[in-house]
Amino acid sequence: MRHSTRGDVDPFIVMDVMEAARAAEDAGRSIIHMEVGQPGTGAPQSALDALQADLSEPLGYTVGLGLPALRQRIARHYADVYGVDLDPARVVVTAGASGAFVLAFSALFDNGEHVGLGLPCYPSYRQILRAMGLDPVEIRTTAAGRYQPQPDDVAGLAGLIVASPANPTGTMLDRDELTALAQACNRAGTALISDEIYHGIGYGKRAVTALEVTEDVYVINSFSKYFSMTGWRVGWMVVPHDHVRRVERLAQNMFICPSHASQRLALHAMDARPELDANLDVYAANRALLLDGLPQAGFTAFAPPDGAFYIYADVSAYTDDARAFAAEILDKAGVAVTPGLDFDPQDGHRWLRFSYAGRTDDMAEGLRRLTAFMAAR
Repeated sequence: MRHSTRGDVDPFIVMDVMEAARAAEDAGRSIIHMEVGQPGTGAPQSALDALQADLSEPLGYTVGLGLPALRQRIARHYADVYGVDLDPARVVVTAGASGAFVLAFSALFDNGEHVGLGLPCYPSYRQILRAMGLDPVEIRTTAAGRYQPQPDDVAGLAGLIVASPANPTGTMLDRDELTALAQACNRAGTALISDEIYHGIGYGKRAVTALEVTEDVYVINSFSKYFSMTGWRVGWMVVPHDHVRRVERLAQNMFICPSHASQRLALHAMDARPELDANLDVYAANRALLLDGLPQAGFTAFAPPDGAFYIYADVSAYTDDARAFAAEILDKAGVAVTPGLDFDPQDGHRWLRFSYAGRTDDMAEGLRRLTAFMAAR
């Protein structure tokens, strides 16, 4: 049967690593998961308890832009956390951040247009762009620039995607850096998309939303990370006033609406901050373990992990094939890690990403295994 070229995208390597780890577990092996960016905790219990009452109702379609109560609560979140006065009419509830990216790229760009993304970055940006007939422009970032795009990178682009905290590096953009990028995009007529799905997971400083420095931006967030709701597949997007109806038409036709039950759970989760902030204590403890233990194991060079729950380590002293190195670590040490090729097809062959989103006991055991593996190598 014939097929389109839209499916000719690279695999999401971390999912392949997860499958290899699952197969090893099915064979009876003990595997420590440091590959996947998934919180070791589930949705907040208080929110799950509140959802039980909602399930007695027939949860039919919601309107395409999402539950009005959830959109209003998200707008209040921006006032509470960032001091931003946000009109709820600008909030679009989406089928996870992935659904938001599809909507954003559809609303902003025509076939063949160039959209910039700084390497290393979340791999699905470029794969979704390619599947939609767009041209991802890979921007080489530097350690001096904290692995983030710079204002000079904007020229000639229809759009620019930035993420703070970033995946896989964990680096963050401060207010001045975001302002400079927003101003450069405005001068160049470049659409700015700010991926903020790791907001709320930081260590020592608050993440800055792009809405603090400009209204001419698409901001994308998710309930998957801070709110610990990965499998519920619900997120949100904030768009300029004059883009709301355009996005609404696309959302109605592409998705009808996000899951009603997921939206209800998200609404309850927004009032579960004490429980969610307790999760941050786990991430902070895990981060401290890895910052101390990875150099002892031999992984001494990595990006500064300001936020999220990843450490992106340079392993060029040991290999020029990170994918094979990750497979060796899984086979011999029983630790699943993600090769950098997922995030950077140019230089990712010499990097690994370690996720510390799991239980602290598992992270400690993973470090013990990694140290023994490196010592025996």
